[in-house]
Amino acid sequence: MNYANACEYLLRLKSRGVALGLERMQAWVAALGNPHFAVPCIHLAGTNGKGSVAAILEAILRVAGWRVGLYTSPHLVRLGERIQINREPLSNEQIAGWVGELAPIADRLASAADSPGGPSYFEFMTGMAFAHFQREKCDIAVIETGLGGRLDATNVVAPLATGITSIGFDHCEMLGGTLDAIAREKAGIIKPNTPLAIGILPSAAETVVREVAAQKNAAVSSVRETFGDDPARYPRSALAGVHQRINAATATLLARSLSAHWRIDDATIAAGLAGVNWPGRWQRFEIDGRLVVVDSSHNEEGARSLSLLLDELCAERGRPPIVVVGVLGANRARPLLEVVTRRAAQIVFVVPDQPRACSFEDLESLLSDSPRPPVSRSSVSELFPSRNRCALGSPSDTIVVTGSIYLAGEVLARLEGRADGPESRLQDF
Repeated sequence: MNYANACEYLLRLKSRGVALGLERMQAWVAALGNPHFAVPCIHLAGTNGKGSVAAILEAILRVAGWRVGLYTSPHLVRLGERIQINREPLSNEQIAGWVGELAPIADRLASAADSPGGPSYFEFMTGMAFAHFQREKCDIAVIETGLGGRLDATNVVAPLATGITSIGFDHCEMLGGTLDAIAREKAGIIKPNTPLAIGILPSAAETVVREVAAQKNAAVSSVRETFGDDPARYPRSALAGVHQRINAATATLLARSLSAHWRIDDATIAAGLAGVNWPGRWQRFEIDGRLVVVDSSHNEEGARSLSLLLDELCAERGRPPIVVVGVLGANRARPLLEVVTRRAAQIVFVVPDQPRACSFEDLESLLSDSPRPPVSRSSVSELFPSRNRCALGSPSDTIVVTGSIYLAGEVLARLEGRADGPESRLQDF
């Protein structure tokens, strides 16, 4: 099987849609020989920040000398980014090899009379990650949930520790429309007698999480209780923003919760924090004399972090930036646009290459009638016409791209010179 055939197979799985639940996943990993039990892991959930915490933890564990698997989603540019070992993504050839090996097993499950069904796209990739980490003899893995927690495909693991990074309103149609309901879904990853670290959570959500932890005798360490209420006193990492200080603190708590076997001390944590790299999160580029910042803020909680970053950027540069915005869903777009409208010299709308993306008309309808900067329409290919080129604004301008991790991926693909763009058909779920 070649890579193109592998992608077509995965697209067929993706076309079946998303159905939360563990029955299919349990059957899938059992058919693979239960590779998820072969490698110790840390399991992360959260509305925002779980990918960043995963990247920070991976960096800390790698500094400690371990061979570390990392499973995150969605990918920015290449599918292989989802499954990494010591930050080396799966190659196209490796993906093709794994799909060729695993597809017959998945197809047998799908057709078996006594089976709950074959794996979905996300379940297939999750099983692939577990199998890859086992075969490549990883010492430990960091596993990020895809959606929610309780019924997420990753929630078949038996982790050394769990982390809940944040809780806010996102994917409410699947997780519930209240913080209580969403928190209960995220808290579904908590395991009996297994340490839990939590970031800064709304009080109602934290109450639910602590209730579940108490029921499972899971010791809780909290960023607020450990480091206080002032983020300026939290650990600092190579990632920008107050929210990343909270993520760094959460990762620090998780690293400290591991046993002495893992050889993690304060110096190891500090080196991991300093060396972490996580693309698309307030990532800076100097392009054609312009400062271009690529960001992935995409919901109400992310909008609060974005407001602080834009304020800092305006103070640093001495004038407001041009902001490129593309979002998936009006509920996400509304709070982001409220932040951007007050802080941009100009707003440029684009439509990410995703079925759920807001149209130009959707975005324009959400703008308030109060004074606002000039607004225009464009496309990623027009704004970033080729490798390391930017056609927006003038030299010395500052340009911020925000609103969706998928938009960030499209821009990064253009900046890398990928004529085919990101592997967008396989990005979502």
